[in-house]
Amino acid sequence: MNRHFIILCLLIFFAGTACAQKIDTAKTTRKDSLNRVKDSITSKPVIPKVLSKKNTKKYNPDSTHSPGLAFKRSAIIPGWGQLYNHRWWKVPIVYTGLGLLGSAIIYNQKYYKQYLRIYNLKRNAQQPDDGDSAEIKKLYSDLAGVSTTAIEGAVNGYQRNMQLSILGVIGAWGIQMIDAYIDAKFIHSYTMDRDLSFKVSPGINASPLYAGGTMAVMPVIKLTFTLK
Repeated sequence: MNRHFIILCLLIFFAGTACAQKIDTAKTTRKDSLNRVKDSITSKPVIPKVLSKKNTKKYNPDSTHSPGLAFKRSAIIPGWGQLYNHRWWKVPIVYTGLGLLGSAIIYNQKYYKQYLRIYNLKRNAQQPDDGDSAEIKKLYSDLAGVSTTAIEGAVNGYQRNMQLSILGVIGAWGIQMIDAYIDAKFIHSYTMDRDLSFKVSPGINASPLYAGGTMAVMPVIKLTFTLK
């Protein structure tokens, strides 16, 4: 009997404790709703930021500038496309390169003909006649002790250099055509804004030679990219 009475008392105690710990949902809900109303009144509204006209990027390509026309002009006359693109400083570079290659063609062609004539004379055991120039006669005497095989090698060397110089002229002509087209394409389709700049300028590069303490100076083209 006492045992049943003790169990009944414990059950009553735990039931009372559980009821005492129950949350007042009505009071909590009312307090949260009041806080939300207060926050909505005192907080600042969220306004999206709009970029000003000063920060917007403006692209103004030149639609009247034709890359095809610049390419055709450079194909007809070297440097004409660069003038069309207002790249005046590139014209001397184009003609300097073509002039050096043209002089190399003339130089190698001259000595190729002279050494070829001397090679034919020596192979046939002949002497220069009245139709030969004074330069060939002098060169024939200077090469009196040189073998025919060595002279043939010189002939092949001058011929190879002449052909390479001709290919160089063709390559330089094509490069300046492509350069004019690319420059015109940038002018026609793109505009460099304040975040990106692209600059092409001539320069001089000085580097020490492998043998000796002398410096080798050569012209170069500098490409400068600036990102902000």
